[in-house]
Amino acid sequence: MVLGLAAPQPALSESDREHASPLKAPVERPKVDKLGPLPKVTTKGTVRLDRSTRAATSERALAAAAGDRVALRALIVAVDDTDWGVATWKAALDRVGAPYDVLYSKTQPLTAADLLQADGTGKYNAILLTNNSLLHLDGSDYVSGFDADEWNVLWAYERDYNVRQVSLYTAYGTWPEDYCLRAGSEGGVGASPISTALTSAGGAVFDYLKTGVNVPISLSYLYRSTIAANCQADPIITSGGDVLGVRSTSTDGRERMALTFTSNQYLPQTDLLAYGLFRWASRGLHLGERRHYLNVDVDDWFNHTDHLYANGTLETNPGYRMSWADAVSTYQQQNSFRTANPLASGFKLNVAYNGEGANPATLPQCLLPLPLPLPGFDGLTGYSRCRASSFSWINHTFSHPKMNVLDYATSRAEIQNNLTRATALGLPVDPTVLKTGEYSGLGVYHDDPNNDIDPPTDHGLAASNPHLLQAAEDLGVKYLHGNMSFASHRPSCFNCGIQHPLKPSLMIVPDWPTNIAYHTTTPAEETLFYNSYYGPSGSFPYWPVNQTYTQILGHESDVAMAHVMSGSIYTHTFHQGNLRNHGSNKSLVFDWLNAVLAKYNGYYGVPLLTPTWGALAQHVERRTRHFAGLGDVNAVYDRAAGTITFTATANAAVFATNAALPGATAYGTDTGAHVALTAGVPVTVPASVRP
Repeated sequence: MVLGLAAPQPALSESDREHASPLKAPVERPKVDKLGPLPKVTTKGTVRLDRSTRAATSERALAAAAGDRVALRALIVAVDDTDWGVATWKAALDRVGAPYDVLYSKTQPLTAADLLQADGTGKYNAILLTNNSLLHLDGSDYVSGFDADEWNVLWAYERDYNVRQVSLYTAYGTWPEDYCLRAGSEGGVGASPISTALTSAGGAVFDYLKTGVNVPISLSYLYRSTIAANCQADPIITSGGDVLGVRSTSTDGRERMALTFTSNQYLPQTDLLAYGLFRWASRGLHLGERRHYLNVDVDDWFNHTDHLYANGTLETNPGYRMSWADAVSTYQQQNSFRTANPLASGFKLNVAYNGEGANPATLPQCLLPLPLPLPGFDGLTGYSRCRASSFSWINHTFSHPKMNVLDYATSRAEIQNNLTRATALGLPVDPTVLKTGEYSGLGVYHDDPNNDIDPPTDHGLAASNPHLLQAAEDLGVKYLHGNMSFASHRPSCFNCGIQHPLKPSLMIVPDWPTNIAYHTTTPAEETLFYNSYYGPSGSFPYWPVNQTYTQILGHESDVAMAHVMSGSIYTHTFHQGNLRNHGSNKSLVFDWLNAVLAKYNGYYGVPLLTPTWGALAQHVERRTRHFAGLGDVNAVYDRAAGTITFTATANAAVFATNAALPGATAYGTDTGAHVALTAGVPVTVPASVRP
């Protein structure tokens, strides 16, 4: 590593400006300082089970309506809209696609009626507190957002409807109720995480995690606790002899779970634990679904790409193009990757190809013949035909033009000719999916068409090329690749797509960019590029010193892991030069993949799914419909009958977890399914309740 070296920023070619990362920073998780301790109650008062008159009246209402039916919906209870735990819980539930309400205890009163539907069904099957006491400053005193009556109303509901409660952040002590946590020590944890272990009870709750997992806790305030003697409680997560999480049962039989450290939505500990906490609270019955995905696109197959050499020289004509040997190495690396990583055994690269660069006269060739091939033979084409079923192929247009201002005929030809070339080569392609060069034609472009250096401007999807959209629709395209770097391509819900405002029959499905640059083929080249952007003298200085290749892989795999751990289904994009065999059967793409899997394997025991692009896009379309229909759907679990009944006020289609619906598939110890509902027509199916 050479400190202080700033490589010149290369000019980008007209066809490949998209390939340099459009991001202006190394795309790390937001750096959030650790939060402080919970305030201590100034005037405790008494929260007892011998209720006041108002609480008793509320309890009588609950008792009269009490039954075995609760809706599949969560209630987040917070102090106010500045409560950090709200964003944490909302992020966790939004990723699942689970419906919820938020109650701000500082300003919103709680009565028994707030917890019941009109027919006496409980509104919520999970109660999620941001912290155990809901304290806030009132004048010079700290008081709880709930008074004694409101706490008792909540607890009576949990008891009578057998609903579990989770506290995201909990101090030791007995107020307002006793979780069986007793004082140990407390203090902040910085960026260097502490080590932890799940107990047997915790392992059952978080059974999607690897046995023996170390959940790293960082940037947090931490109460190191002990368990009170003769108290009905089990630790779920520990650090040495300290208890950091507990599952306990109250004196009136309610089940609670609590963590003793802060967990904002940007921390890995939240990704690892928050879903398990919600799943436990809901007994595994909820709308929405949670799985983990790994997809990689490699753009410009058969094409040439600019080549940035390690000395800073940029070659643009012809640039770099994968060789037969690179393609062989890619196939071998993919096989080795799947064998070495059983959790990713179904992984397959998505290859976005430009058919103009292929030679259709070249026969399938897995082994180069001897003597050397005849003139006109193209090794990459031959090997691609040989291994056609080993990769998933994506239409990336025939010649990779900018699609921003092309007329209808040219736009149609670019799409159709690429499909025709794939047929001639025997490459199986899903015609419903299209990835335009530079994501062009979709409202992202530089106002000066000759400017290939500066970043493009996001003019919005309304500025898309209508000729491209019409040609795509006419040729059966349903899904167009977008990019999460552009605001207009980012959906409003998690794992969703965007129906194009000018052509609603087309859906924009975004992908994730990476900082493995399009024009780099070796570790030295990638290191030069990365530091020229993000080093101390780079175009967008971020790091105080230039980074090594190993450090770069660490940063980039951290970003990818944030996506994977969140449950994002979107693919990550690379380019054909990144598959160059840079030595010992290695490439930048698989260096990145192996770095990601090393981290994933350290945490998870559930597989990484790699759906084809068509299946991925269909799932995104269903997720979009799921969120659109959530407000119309009521799902009710009947404990006595062991069933879930779905009803809808308008036609809708939603995901559901652990409901025995047709087409349900297993993931870990849960099942997920998609149910289409007709307005006014109930659907009742068995429920699979988690312990």
